Amino acid sequence: MADDITIRPIAPGDDAALARVIRDTLREFGAAKPGTAYYDASTDRLPELFAATPRSAYFVAERGGELLGGGGIFPTAGLPADTVELVKLYLLPAARGRGVGKALINQCLEAARAAGYARAYLETTEELTQAIPLYEKLGFTYLNQALGESGHFGCQLWMIRAV
Repeated sequence: MADDITIRPIAPGDDAALARVIRDTLREFGAAKPGTAYYDASTDRLPELFAATPRSAYFVAERGGELLGGGGIFPTAGLPADTVELVKLYLLPAARGRGVGKALINQCLEAARAAGYARAYLETTEELTQAIPLYEKLGFTYLNQALGESGHFGCQLWMIRAV
C-alpha cells in the first residue's frame, strides 16, 4: 500500500463522504440497483451503525484528509454465530491497484479474529469486476446461495473464507 494512504477506524463525520464513495462506485460499475448498498438506508449513517453494533468494525482509507474508501465487518442477521459479513468495501479509482483493498480486507479479517469469529462471508455483484479477483486471491471461495438476511437481493455472488 502506498505510504501516503492511511487506514483508520470510521469516525463521526465520515458518513457523507463514505456514502458518496459507495454510491459513486456502484454507479461507475453499473451496479446502482435495488438490493445493493446503493439503496441501503444504513449507507448514509455508517459511523452511527458501527458504533452501536457489538462485534462490528469499519475502517476507512484516506490520503491527506480525503476519504478514499472503506470496508468493515458486521454481524448480519441470520448468519451462523461464528460468521461475520465483510460489508461495504468500496474504493475510489485513485485507491485501486495500490494495495488499499487488500489492506482493508486484512484489517477487517484481523478485527473478525479479535471479535471471536471463525469465518468471513461476503456478498457481491457480477458488475464489481475489480473486486472479485481480489476476493479470490485472498482465499474467498464461492457458495451456492446467500447466507444470512442482509436484504441485498441484488447480489448474485456469495463467498466465504476462514479468518
